[in-house]
Amino acid sequence: MLSENILLKLNTQVTLEFFSSNLYLQMSAWCNYKGLNGSAKFLRAHAAEEMSHMQKIFDYIQDTGALAIIKTIDKPEVEFDSLKEIFVQTYKHETMITDQINELVDIALYEKDYSTFNFLQWYVAEQHEEEKLFKSILDKIDIIGLEGRGLFMVDREIGNLTL
Repeated sequence: MLSENILLKLNTQVTLEFFSSNLYLQMSAWCNYKGLNGSAKFLRAHAAEEMSHMQKIFDYIQDTGALAIIKTIDKPEVEFDSLKEIFVQTYKHETMITDQINELVDIALYEKDYSTFNFLQWYVAEQHEEEKLFKSILDKIDIIGLEGRGLFMVDREIGNLTL
């Protein structure tokens, strides 16, 4: 059985993962609108992955006999200045999600909820991969640049990434 504190934090994480999915889907739409098809494809796939992260936590809550609750989800930004801005935002967003997962892990350990602690280990590893992925995209942008053909090359590289 989940404590009220852990249940509250898990439900908050459900909402954060749902927002992440919406954010990346909106970013995908912007990329598509700007003709950045590789980035649009990548971000759309990432939106689906974030939705699966949300559903996994949602199911865990339900499996414990508690009530999963999706809270109000903020509207993501619609306009972006550049492709680099999108990936700077995604990297910052993922580091914030990592902080939230780490806080959940701390609470689970403090409350000796080893089942939730064990469940969260997948998210700890996943967040490491997420941060590494988005940092590598920012590194590619910095190396190749977005001027002239650089934008085409970066977009193509991002479209070829696998999740």
